[in-house]
Amino acid sequence: MPTRAYRRRARSTGTRDRIMRAVHDLLAEGRFHESTVEEVAERAGISRATLYQHFGSRLELVDGVCDWLADNPALLEIRESIGRPDPAAALAQTLVNTVRFWSSEDAILGQLYGVVALDPAASAFVDRQRADRRGEIQRLADRLEADDAGFALLMVLTSYETFGELRLAGLDDAAITATLQDAARKLLRA
Repeated sequence: MPTRAYRRRARSTGTRDRIMRAVHDLLAEGRFHESTVEEVAERAGISRATLYQHFGSRLELVDGVCDWLADNPALLEIRESIGRPDPAAALAQTLVNTVRFWSSEDAILGQLYGVVALDPAASAFVDRQRADRRGEIQRLADRLEADDAGFALLMVLTSYETFGELRLAGLDDAAITATLQDAARKLLRA
């Protein structure tokens, strides 16, 4: 039989997840930055006091949703794809997973990247995300025996900004992936 502490932690985790889902949805709708804490609490189906028990500020809400994004399956698969035995296959699959991640969280990431100059939590998230990607892409570049220029090109090809530009050009996920894979092959051969 579960203990009282276990049940309390489970309820707390459920409440925290509802709060994160509310913030995620408000970001996806482009409404989070104008919304009040009361609106977030209402969307999560909790009181304002309960929200503040889990998150002390709006900055912590943004930071929390950024941490929550780290559980995205496509993001987790990027690390796995980099470790594939064949470096060329690792590169191709990394680009597939990168586009899948950017696409699956595009509405949220667009909001976070868009307010970096104004929101310290969003800025911290983008900085962490870039540092994490830099480390993973460096591992891949080392496996591909890419020089510094090759590493820099891989960083550009896997950036959210590049994804956004290709999306604005009217490409769907499959076309973006194919374009990035083709560019990577050509650039790394040069």
